[in-house]
Amino acid sequence: MAINKISKEKYAKMAQQSSPNSPILKNCFNAFWVGGGICTFGQVLCNIYQRMGASLINARAWVSVTIIVITAVLTALHLFGKIARFAGAGTLVPISGFANSVASPAIEFKSEGQVLGLGAKIFSIAGPVILYGIAASAVYGLIYWIAKGGLI
Repeated sequence: MAINKISKEKYAKMAQQSSPNSPILKNCFNAFWVGGGICTFGQVLCNIYQRMGASLINARAWVSVTIIVITAVLTALHLFGKIARFAGAGTLVPISGFANSVASPAIEFKSEGQVLGLGAKIFSIAGPVILYGIAASAVYGLIYWIAKGGLI
């Protein structure tokens, strides 16, 4: 049986023809208004929590908790994925994206049990973000400390 070899150029051309172009301006607009809407919702919640008597620091903490819980519930109901497909990065940048990255594997792998499913897979998406976020902050902190004369 002969195998047809396709050149890289021909493969690239075939891939370009079969994949639709993304409407970049529309995607940016959707990401902007949905992400901005999430952030505006967070500010409204912060104002409500402060009017209920919470300090600014506590109100901000409650906003984070509230958005995380709402995102986890929407993820469990399979609604957050639909919103994310529409809004793209607009749902990924705020804390809702992080909450979804933890809740999705937890829901998907719960049938495999508490240890090998939930425990082993819960941070499969968020884990690299946590790892590299902490590593980058340590490197940047060290650079800042040295730049401010920390070694002298």
